[in-house]
Amino acid sequence: MAEVEAVQLKEEGNRHFQLQDYKAATNSYSQALKLTKDKALLATLYRNRAACGLKTESYVQAASDASRAIDINSSDIKALYRRCQALEHLGKLDQAFKDVQRCATLEPRNQNFQEMLRRLNTSIQEKLRVQFSTDSRVQKMFEILLDENSEADKREKAANNLIVLGREEAGAEKIFQNNGVALLLQLLDTKKPELVLAAVRTLSGMCSGHQARATVILHAVRIDRICSLMAVENEEMSLAVCNLLQAIIDSLSGEDKREHRGKEEALVLDTKKDLKQITSHLLDMLVSKKVSGQGRDQALNLLNKNVPRKDLAIHDNSRTIYVVDNGLRKILKVVGQVPDLPSCLPLTDNTRMLASILINKLYDDLRCDPERDHFRKICEEYITGKFDPQDMDKNLNAIQTVSGILQGPFDLGNQLLGLKGVMEMMVALCGSERETDQLVAVEALIHASTKLSRATFIITNGVSLLKQIYKTTKNEKIKIRTLGLCKLGSAGGTDYGLRQFAEGSTEKLAKQCRKWLCNMSIDTRTRRWAVEGLAYLTLDADVKDDFVQDVPALQAMFELAKTSDKTILYSVATTLVNCTNSYDVKEVIPELVQLAKFSKQHVPEEHPKDKKDFIDMRVKRLLKAGVISALACMVKADSAILTDQTKELLARVFLALCDNPKDRGTIVAQGGGKALIPLALEGTDVGKVKAAHALAKIAAVSNPDIAFPGERVYEVVRPLVRLLDTQRDGLQNYEALLGLTNLSGRSDKLRQKIFKERALPDIENYMFENHDQLRQAATECMCNMVLHKEVQERFLADGNDRLKLVVLLCGEDDDKVQNAAAGALAMLTAAHKKLCLKMTQVTTQWLEILQRLCLHDQLSVQHRGLVIAYNLLAADAELAKKLVESELLEILTVVGKQEPDEKKAEVVQTARECLIKCMDYGFIKPVS
Repeated sequence: MAEVEAVQLKEEGNRHFQLQDYKAATNSYSQALKLTKDKALLATLYRNRAACGLKTESYVQAASDASRAIDINSSDIKALYRRCQALEHLGKLDQAFKDVQRCATLEPRNQNFQEMLRRLNTSIQEKLRVQFSTDSRVQKMFEILLDENSEADKREKAANNLIVLGREEAGAEKIFQNNGVALLLQLLDTKKPELVLAAVRTLSGMCSGHQARATVILHAVRIDRICSLMAVENEEMSLAVCNLLQAIIDSLSGEDKREHRGKEEALVLDTKKDLKQITSHLLDMLVSKKVSGQGRDQALNLLNKNVPRKDLAIHDNSRTIYVVDNGLRKILKVVGQVPDLPSCLPLTDNTRMLASILINKLYDDLRCDPERDHFRKICEEYITGKFDPQDMDKNLNAIQTVSGILQGPFDLGNQLLGLKGVMEMMVALCGSERETDQLVAVEALIHASTKLSRATFIITNGVSLLKQIYKTTKNEKIKIRTLGLCKLGSAGGTDYGLRQFAEGSTEKLAKQCRKWLCNMSIDTRTRRWAVEGLAYLTLDADVKDDFVQDVPALQAMFELAKTSDKTILYSVATTLVNCTNSYDVKEVIPELVQLAKFSKQHVPEEHPKDKKDFIDMRVKRLLKAGVISALACMVKADSAILTDQTKELLARVFLALCDNPKDRGTIVAQGGGKALIPLALEGTDVGKVKAAHALAKIAAVSNPDIAFPGERVYEVVRPLVRLLDTQRDGLQNYEALLGLTNLSGRSDKLRQKIFKERALPDIENYMFENHDQLRQAATECMCNMVLHKEVQERFLADGNDRLKLVVLLCGEDDDKVQNAAAGALAMLTAAHKKLCLKMTQVTTQWLEILQRLCLHDQLSVQHRGLVIAYNLLAADAELAKKLVESELLEILTVVGKQEPDEKKAEVVQTARECLIKCMDYGFIKPVS
């Protein structure tokens, strides 16, 4: 009776609902719920009462009733939809979205569900936007940072969040629109280092890639204030402000290549005035006593990076002309600083070298002789203007300036040496009783002797003077500098027969260099000269052989390379190039040697210790002493100090160290793989090729995930692809192909990167090569590349011979080439039936080649041939019939009948699968 009454009450409730009397309907459904235990009826009653709740806006009750109905029947679509509506009104959009998503899954064509899905998705996005509103986050961060009573941890977290937000385009724009620049200026005013640093880094992010914002920030903060912040003693602060200025310069000059949309595209700003103002302030920083050594270095770095043209194909060199006219004298003043004089500006170990590099870059950036003459006249006037018989300090500055220019544009320095009074002043300073005078003069003499012609002049005129100073002075700093004799002694280069000094003198000098190198009581700047001496003396094979056996001296040099004084890098790199014999050696043609001897001309001689066995031994010793960690540290040096020439030297050393495959594991373990990548991407053309070749050697035999961890592995692809060039030698081509083969076997993402670098045509070209090893390497690389979808599409396309080439290579006599080609063909025919049919059309020899593969002596080749046969059988019945009618059936039968041992298991199994496929078609029948 109760069940019947419950049904009646349900019907009554339905009538009330139709009459829009939702309260009465709710009462009827509620009474009915008390009388029944029938699950289907209970679900209906709860569902109906939920509908009443929606009408009366009792959304909590509606959601609860709908949930009860769903508990009984999880696929109750009406209950799901009603709960979704209730939850939407309650603001629980994510839960509502799940319910309507379920409804849309059950009834995909229901337009109401689709419309609700779209509406909820929009609402959720809007809610998230409001909930995580950048405006409120920005405001809160500034409140924490500007509140002096806020906790240190909270302030640090807020500062870091602000920096991260400033680096995102949306976040940077929100900070900017919410009075962020003014608030950041308040942070700068606090003069608390951690807050100022956070403000600078946030501003840097906001300027990146946005010309209009960068302009506003430059004017709001003011260039003089930015430069004063960069001038502080704090290295971290100085570097952060340098990055801010670089971001501003990039944005104003259009160097930042980010895509801009909307309002930014409509802005046309004249930024030349601002860029000129920045350059002017940086030049003023060079000669200000208020600027720290760090600040001066950063100003020089910015000028080095942004003034000379990056590409000489660009016609406009107006920035260089402006700096020459308005700042060359200021740069010369920095170059001419003598650290021991009381009037010296604050410097670091790198400052004078950075200034020399800048002079060199400016000089190289000049386009014509009149511009170079103007540059030279400014230098001449500056130097001659310093000569003063009454003021020895001014004379010192003049000679120090010449010394600095000789480390930059040497040809210009050489011209300046010819100025009246320069060489005389050097000699006079050498004879001075004041040690500072001797230091400067000796340095200048050494730098003046870089070229053999000039060295010959100094050997005639200055060696006795240097020897006298070396013998008489008690100052270690001067003694070390007089080791410039090393440079003069090595004027014959690697020529064993052309020696400037008496037998044994070079070894004695080298021994003294090593002794000073290991003397930790001498300051770093002075010990640098010992390395400078070794950079020349190690051209002698006896010297380099002794040096690599002196482990403490080697490690002392490596430690020096890791110090903050980066001016030593070139000398260390040169020494290592000499020790590994990785310099270019001219090929000696025997006929020309005989001709030279006949005409009594000098013939260069090779030292017995420069033969391969000795070189290999030296490489082993360098690796054991920890040369890789030193090289990795050197590569990370500041870009201005690490010149393209130094990068080339480092690339040469790496290539020599990678020569023996057994050593490559050690190189990878010590970070050599990672260090090579920047050398392969930047520097001289020769350096990039050498570094790419070293990368190829490592990539060919190492696990790429270990050698180049993370995303770095994708950076390796481009240098390797560049080695696939006919201008490179065969070994470079071969090892590049091996490296690409190894990489392409790792993942499809790497195969895609190789494909996008347009390596496919080059790989195909080497598959045509007459050279067996090159053809084999290219085919093996292609075997891996065919796994990539886009490569397969190239094979599927009409009008090319790619598939024909692979089929014909399967018929080669070279087992390794056959193996690789058969592997590629097996994968291609497995991936696309169309290629199975195409294979039969590309050459009339296809069947003969396939049969040869299936009968091959090598099991790996035979297995691949049988897989190709199976793919053809499975592709098309007509093609299968053609194969069965040929001798292939007999081959499959013979192979399939063999007893499968451990080695032949795969081969026999594949042959049997081919026979089973033939039985499935009904072409053959099993025999009992």
